[in-house]
Amino acid sequence: MKKYVLVGAGSRALYMFAKPMATDWKGIISFEGVYDSNPLRAGYLSEECGGIPVYDHFHEMLSAVQPDVVIVASTDYTHHTYIVEALRAGCDVISEKPMTIDEEKCRDILRAEQESGKKVTVTFNLRFAPYFARVKELLMEGVIGEVYQIDLEWFLDRRHGADYFRRWHAEMKNSGGLLVHKSTHHFDIINWWMNSKPVEVHAFGTRRVYGDDRQDHGIRCLTCHRQDDCEFYMDIEQDPFIQKYYQQAEGEDGYFRDRCLFDRRIDIYDTMSVNVRYESEATLTYSLVAYSPYEGWRAAINGSKGRIEVSNTYSNADMKQGEASQIRIYRTDGTSEIVEVNTSAEGHGGGDAKLRQALFEGGVADPLGQQADSHVGAESLLIGATANRSIAEGRALRLPDVSPGVGVQRESASR
Repeated sequence: MKKYVLVGAGSRALYMFAKPMATDWKGIISFEGVYDSNPLRAGYLSEECGGIPVYDHFHEMLSAVQPDVVIVASTDYTHHTYIVEALRAGCDVISEKPMTIDEEKCRDILRAEQESGKKVTVTFNLRFAPYFARVKELLMEGVIGEVYQIDLEWFLDRRHGADYFRRWHAEMKNSGGLLVHKSTHHFDIINWWMNSKPVEVHAFGTRRVYGDDRQDHGIRCLTCHRQDDCEFYMDIEQDPFIQKYYQQAEGEDGYFRDRCLFDRRIDIYDTMSVNVRYESEATLTYSLVAYSPYEGWRAAINGSKGRIEVSNTYSNADMKQGEASQIRIYRTDGTSEIVEVNTSAEGHGGGDAKLRQALFEGGVADPLGQQADSHVGAESLLIGATANRSIAEGRALRLPDVSPGVGVQRESASR
């Protein structure tokens, strides 16, 4: 039975990994330790999981447990530190997306993986969600021939989208911005559907709603004098999880979960547009806004023999849908078809449960290529990281080569 430990004690760490490991997968794997930079938060997670040992330091946990697998679900900018140390200690690693936030840290991970002979797996749960997986199946069946171009529009509402600007994600140094933290999901799906490698990026980004440093605002919602007239006011004490795991733990690290959305510290974008060219000469047109009146996404996949259209709107960050969602296929001969997919399951349409099975059970058949390794993780995060550089430099850029041993490259996309 393999021994697992967990780094991170936030909501994703608790609900995606810790609770299932302590209950559903007990007896298949052994969950033997948790570490978080905030010891109170780690303690709360331990209590909910039957008293899993809590460690004061990551290296102490590695030494005491000698785990087979380390799960990294900490803040994005710390991923590479834990991944590299775990690899060098002889452990395989499961990393939450994004694998890391920039090319230098990505290169460090790939080098450590190569030198250690161990393996990094990245948890792209949308690959396992039935709706996205059915599109992949149809593309592999050739229903629209060779993929030439994809349009993807993603929109976060003023609850889910706004929440990124309250938290640590709001600073580029912590998350790489939404183009890395959030869009890495979306870029990975497109890479998977395209079945080609991204090579060139041109991007634009700005802030239109959040982070404008309004003169009349407080530091956080809890103590703000604008509670009665701010459309973005959030009462941290009304959410039991946030109140316990964050408000009660503030004394340990001074981290406020309800920071003001208009603070000057915010330097990530809330409005983004990205164009990507692939090795196959196919292209992606992508946009993300974080202040939509409602939440969802829509995509069109154009190929040599037709077009696929998919879309969904939903009212929660879990992406739970109605009973069925439609895939519309339009062929060049004038015929069309509607394929229905059940998307009613919790956990990203059922993707979370299928992903855990692939992670913990082992030997699961993977005809669609849903399981993602470090190179897959690198391709998606590098689109976002390169997009950030493209915005800053005002030009198209080629994705960097992050192969171990290759130095940092800075070059334009002139061909």
